[in-house]
Amino acid sequence: MTTNDVAKVFDTILSIPGMNEVVKIDMKVSRKNVLLLSQVIERGLSEKADDKSTLLANIEPENLQELKLLSQECLQKAGLIELSEKLHTLEGGK
Repeated sequence: MTTNDVAKVFDTILSIPGMNEVVKIDMKVSRKNVLLLSQVIERGLSEKADDKSTLLANIEPENLQELKLLSQECLQKAGLIELSEKLHTLEGGK
């Protein structure tokens, strides 16, 4: 499958009725994994901006904003906002 084909399948899956319904997820995650998840989300979103061929290239901006907010909420709940900001400073603001 080409990247375009995969993007079409992904877009189709995201269009399935009920995909916009809010779900409650109750889970326990280590701070390490919260920090790593935040980094993965940020890296994925930055790659979206850099490469229009990625799966995220066709995602609505409001959905991408929700991912950013989810990342920030997880960092906040884990008490890692300040650490994350300091890591960004060390990385040069990537």
